[in-house]
Amino acid sequence: MEKVFAKQFEALLEKYSELLVGECNEETKEKVKAWALYSHIAKSMPSLINHWNALYPEAREEMKQIVHEVKQLNEQYRKSIQK
Repeated sequence: MEKVFAKQFEALLEKYSELLVGECNEETKEKVKAWALYSHIAKSMPSLINHWNALYPEAREEMKQIVHEVKQLNEQYRKSIQK
């Protein structure tokens, strides 16, 4: 990847994280990235996700935790901006 593109894509990911959960630190950004990619793969290639889940059950549990956390952060953020 070209350095300019990498920086621009990183800016996109930062803004997405900020708009999705209301913050953009490195840890949150990595969780949002994992969540987004996993969600996309699950929708476009569900058989691959099923295979991966069976192959790596401990990673599946960690991914479930990340999905839950991103969802929770998103719900909290949406509530905070509605007030």
